[in-house]
Amino acid sequence: MSLGEHLRELRKRLMIALGAVALALIPAWFAYPWLVDFLNAPYCEAQRALDPEATCRFLETNVLDPFTLRMKVAGWGAVILAMPVILWQIWRFIAPGLYRRERRYAIAFVGSGTLLFALGAALAYVTLTRATEFLIGVAGTEVEVRAGIGNFTRLALLMMVSFGVGFQFPVVMVTLQGVGIVTPQRLSSWRRAAIMAIVVLAAGITPSGDPFSLFALAIPMYLLYELSILIGRLMLRRRTKREQAGQSPHAQEQ
Repeated sequence: MSLGEHLRELRKRLMIALGAVALALIPAWFAYPWLVDFLNAPYCEAQRALDPEATCRFLETNVLDPFTLRMKVAGWGAVILAMPVILWQIWRFIAPGLYRRERRYAIAFVGSGTLLFALGAALAYVTLTRATEFLIGVAGTEVEVRAGIGNFTRLALLMMVSFGVGFQFPVVMVTLQGVGIVTPQRLSSWRRAAIMAIVVLAAGITPSGDPFSLFALAIPMYLLYELSILIGRLMLRRRTKREQAGQSPHAQEQ
């Protein structure tokens, strides 16, 4: 395909993806009450854990914020609903330029990346209650904390996105090993430095800044770091066996 044909193909895929998001915006708009209840449930649980008689009511001082909040929540919900179509359009655009073995790897990386993002977002949601308890309790009993619904919803979304991005760490490590930039042995020798880097990274991308969220993200990231080393060793072993058998890495790709 020429450059112009590639650009037209890209435009076609983008239009289909945007159309899917626009259609998904309709059910997401009407699902807004459920989505907000889901996102703000940790706040209510934290309030009642500190005070069983708490009313769990938000305080909003700007009359424009509720509409803006509904648009943002509905927009994120529409992206999530349209994600299968978006991923399919990305795949349809890049698949023709890949060999057969590269297609298998691409499917594995996209699938594992999606699963890890979902696991990270779920962990952030579970951790958010304890994080909110800490953030409210640290103010002391003399201060009544009344969060704005938009502020807490934004915090919940940022936490879920941050944890989801953090859980992509092993995908990056496995990719670097796959292309030969680093080796499993080198990653093993970097364990102490990796622990410090992971803690600093987790502290940097955690929006709330509380210790519960920090360690809830840092500990799984280190375990995933060890998992990436294990996967790298398995990949290196398979590559060595293939080379010893005299097979070209692209022998079955044509």
